[in-house]
Amino acid sequence: MNEASHNGPVMDQPEPDLNDSETGGEASSTGSEIESLRKALATAEESVRSQRDQYMRAIAELDNVRKRAQRDIESAHRYALEGFAGELLPVRDGLDLAVRQGSQADVKTLLAGQQATLKLLDRAFDKFSIKPVDPAGAKFNPELHEAVLMQQSDTAQPDTVLQVVQTGYELKGRLLRPARVIVAKASDA
Repeated sequence: MNEASHNGPVMDQPEPDLNDSETGGEASSTGSEIESLRKALATAEESVRSQRDQYMRAIAELDNVRKRAQRDIESAHRYALEGFAGELLPVRDGLDLAVRQGSQADVKTLLAGQQATLKLLDRAFDKFSIKPVDPAGAKFNPELHEAVLMQQSDTAQPDTVLQVVQTGYELKGRLLRPARVIVAKASDA
């Protein structure tokens, strides 16, 4: 009997080179390559864990910043007028005092009290960048002025403001209230 039928089918296998110096060299080279690859894999896995940790921390920090900003916005909306209201309290106090003592005070004292109260209000307006729109003598501007009357004038140019009936106000360059004005028109002559 031949060996192939005795042990089962024989596959075509390349014959190993039995040179000891080559076999030992390949085994140690392959072993060192495997060990090197294992170390590289371990290093890569550690790097992935570290980067994932950094990524998760960054996401958490971003979420915290977003929540903090949202709280700040809500707080700003809720308390936006707090500073302005605080500045108006002395004005209210001055008006209250004037009303309580009005029947007992003389005209000069009342006038001085009103002027002091007006200064307090002007100071509050300045602090919060509220500026008057007082266009007396300027060209009529429908974006800033509201014409309440057209009046003939021999001295003023047509479409200029003759008189300010009610002062307008701007808040940081944005119109709060237009100035109510009387505007000149050309004479009929």
